[in-house]
Amino acid sequence: MTPLSALVPSAGPVASGSQLLPVTPVLGVVTAVLLLAAVAVAGWGLLGHGHAVLRAGLRAVVQLAAVAAVIAWVVGSLWWSALFVLLMFSVAVRTAGRRMTRGPGWVWAAAPIGAGVLPVLALLLGVGLLPPEGLSVIPVAGILIGGALSATSLAGRRALDELRLRRGEVEAALALGFEERDARLEICRTAAATSLVPALDQTRTVGLVTLPGAFVGMLLGGASPVQAGAVQLFVLIGLLAVESVAIVVVLELVGRGLVAAEPEEGFR
Repeated sequence: MTPLSALVPSAGPVASGSQLLPVTPVLGVVTAVLLLAAVAVAGWGLLGHGHAVLRAGLRAVVQLAAVAAVIAWVVGSLWWSALFVLLMFSVAVRTAGRRMTRGPGWVWAAAPIGAGVLPVLALLLGVGLLPPEGLSVIPVAGILIGGALSATSLAGRRALDELRLRRGEVEAALALGFEERDARLEICRTAAATSLVPALDQTRTVGLVTLPGAFVGMLLGGASPVQAGAVQLFVLIGLLAVESVAIVVVLELVGRGLVAAEPEEGFR
């Protein structure tokens, strides 16, 4: 059985011509121009996210710089790596929770993210595919947590929006004798389920429309196409499993009224 770490090429010398994008001042200038273009287009198109795009870009700069500064030190210790993964999980919970609701129920975002990510990590560690090393655990956990974050925030937001727009239908279902949980789920399940579409589309079109980052990165690092494809397949299937679990748990939370758009909402 080949561990995932064995499929990742070692940090040996790599020919300069194999770099996807050379890290030069030109790259920084082009990145800044693209960020300003994104802000300008969002503002011109009245999308309402111009400032959010700018803040997201600037935060990415600061956060990636910080990670680059500490990652080599963190991965040397399993305990520090575990704390780093816990930090990623905490940020994901807050981000997804606040995307779903401004009410106190946002803390429940920990349930779908944890339910999706922890079993997959436990399985990989248990069967020996993922060695208990920071250099292996951190990137895999980050990929899975990121997928769970997206699925949780999208499913929660769509479910709550659907309940708010179709509140009359929920009340009609209650009048017909439905339990509160069943009435909510009857209305919001289809809308929340669409949150799985991005992961489905990415998996269906891999290799035909896009070559995902894990695949390209491993090829550039010296791995064979078979090795790169195997790891990328694991990432895609793992994300499907994680996001499916996260969406189901989000629906259960919304159905039980534990997560609501506003503190007073919940159709109790």
